[in-house]
Amino acid sequence: MKRTVRPKARSGSPFQHALAPFSGTLSGFSLPAIALACFLAFPQPASGHVPENQAQAETEEPPSIAPVFIDTSYDYIPSRQNIEAREAFQDDKFGIFLHWGLYSMLAQGEWYMNRGIDHEEYGKLAGGFYPSRFNASEWVSAIKESGARYICFTTRHHEGFSMWNTGCSDFNIVDATPFGRDVLKELADECQKQGIRLHLYYSHLDWTREDYYPLGRTGRSTGREKAGKWEDYCAFMDCQIEELLTRYGPIGAIWFDGWWDHDQDSAFDWGLTRQYKRIHALQPACLIGNNHHQVPFPGEDIQIFERDLPGENLAGLSGQAISRLPLETCQTMNGMWGYKIADQDYKDSKTLIHYLVRAAGKNANLLLNIGPQPDGQLPGKAMERLKEIGRWLKVYGPSLYGTRQGEMSPRDWGVMTRKGNIRYIHILDLPDKALFVPLTGKKVKKAYVFESGEKVPFRQTSDGIFLELGEVPASIDHVVCIEVAG
Repeated sequence: MKRTVRPKARSGSPFQHALAPFSGTLSGFSLPAIALACFLAFPQPASGHVPENQAQAETEEPPSIAPVFIDTSYDYIPSRQNIEAREAFQDDKFGIFLHWGLYSMLAQGEWYMNRGIDHEEYGKLAGGFYPSRFNASEWVSAIKESGARYICFTTRHHEGFSMWNTGCSDFNIVDATPFGRDVLKELADECQKQGIRLHLYYSHLDWTREDYYPLGRTGRSTGREKAGKWEDYCAFMDCQIEELLTRYGPIGAIWFDGWWDHDQDSAFDWGLTRQYKRIHALQPACLIGNNHHQVPFPGEDIQIFERDLPGENLAGLSGQAISRLPLETCQTMNGMWGYKIADQDYKDSKTLIHYLVRAAGKNANLLLNIGPQPDGQLPGKAMERLKEIGRWLKVYGPSLYGTRQGEMSPRDWGVMTRKGNIRYIHILDLPDKALFVPLTGKKVKKAYVFESGEKVPFRQTSDGIFLELGEVPASIDHVVCIEVAG
């Protein structure tokens, strides 16, 4: 199979446009919008702790140990559309991550190529990639039924294979496989049809291209013997990003990954400012997130936490401070991101629902991962979990969707979310029949069980509210609504 290692530069192609210098000014901002943007970007202290368990090396990357180049001179002011998109993102609360690529054929997870597989040999997998059971309508329908409001799809992972009809390289699902279909186009069309927002994962690093040079700290044993030009690789990325933002309709977010591959290279410049400016010019409402495990850089619109809730660092990847930007935590259903045939150890629905609720209690969204099979189907156990979560959200969704973190910080027994004059007390693990909620400065009008509307006796003091539950809560999430005055 013949593969290019440089972008196809054709007359009038996105590649040429991507090389054009970014110009123009942002306009139409009100002072409140500018003030809000500054507020959102201001970091607040983290409350993380020393990790108890390090993630496995084959699937995770350790925190950075040396800073790379960050353009702090970039004075980013988000557009009105972007500010509105941030609010909508926070309202959505729940999304599904889809890690799908050639690696699904090996059924060993998305990082398997990093074990020293020659990139030319790996590329031969494309000749047999034929996901005959892929059905975008079925995927989106199942995800929508789960209560998720958006999908984040891996357009190109570290293996370098593009899951759309890119003109920037022929190493893609249309040109290199017998399947020959643009799955991203089908997925984008179906998302628009069913009212699900589409986010796009894009890997900054590449284990196959020789112009991804200098090499990072991963993918060093994939047989790349030539040293290409970094400028060519940057042009290739610019070309692809422009395609993604001009051919597939409205994109809710670009979810970058791989910055950490050069986190030991002092002064390494990824050129993020140029990329970020171009993305915001093409789609002002498109949010930018980067899974770099750092405090957000200038130009980013959301902050990502991997395998941990904000302020926690159990996996050793999320010790960064928490910003005032919208937050998202990504987590797996089992142990892997990509499909691994031997990994059937899926978290139960209670665990996943609790993670979703605790994320909301920390003002974060949950992006829950599924690794589709090589035949194009979503794994059976993943489908079961989607249905179980969906049934729960059909009842309890209003206590999460559109809410923000309540005045009470998360507790071992549960969290608080708020919307308007309602405070939702999510009781997840309480061995007692009564509960003290430290809500001060608010006059409580009434308290009642969310699902039944049954009144909950309470006593309010200057320190908070005592709720008399009557019995030890036994449901997955016993939600008590507190209605406050004003």
